Amino acid sequence: MALVGGEEFSPACTFDRELLDVSGASEVLVVPTGAAYEHPDRSVSAAEGYFDALGSKARGLMLLARPDALDPANVAELRAARFVYLTGDSPMHVRSVLKATPCWEAIQEAWRDGAVIAGSAGGARVLCDPMVDPRGGAFTLGLGLIGQLAVVPHHDQWTHDRSRRTFELAGSQFPVVVVDKQTAIIRSTDGAWRTAGAGKVQIMLDGVEVGLDALP
Repeated sequence: MALVGGEEFSPACTFDRELLDVSGASEVLVVPTGAAYEHPDRSVSAAEGYFDALGSKARGLMLLARPDALDPANVAELRAARFVYLTGDSPMHVRSVLKATPCWEAIQEAWRDGAVIAGSAGGARVLCDPMVDPRGGAFTLGLGLIGQLAVVPHHDQWTHDRSRRTFELAGSQFPVVVVDKQTAIIRSTDGAWRTAGAGKVQIMLDGVEVGLDALP
């Protein structure tokens, strides 16, 4: 699993080559649900050019509304995928489309079978539970592929007051990971975490920066 801080499909995202190798995928399935109202085709097009330069392929699965998440053809695509990439800035929309659907079950099953699941920006937020609400920095329900962990992507754009509120609300209950753009925190199949990319990752627990060993 890779939780990316935004500005994905950039040459600075050096971790994607390794994710491709680990996945064994012949193509990346890009799911631009979080960009449903912001030209999702552009996200897919960017991914196609980017992964082509890495010697691989990308293809879009236009899972943009809840009926799409009930479509057996989409379920089959996700279940068979070895590398799924969720993009877009609206985690609330991703949750409303995917929660308690066959497509979300297919993503979970693919992940348990060893597929790479990556989420950037809103896609990173929603993979966790609790999820940081981007509207104010409080917490709400996420999809929970990883539990007891929250992520703040685009941290370079997060205000000091909003960060303070998020850290205070989390307290010592669970860590909050803040991730810069073009940067990722990655969980290997053995459960070990690491960071990669152009920027910085901080792990906050009870308002204090801690190490990777604090992550679930």
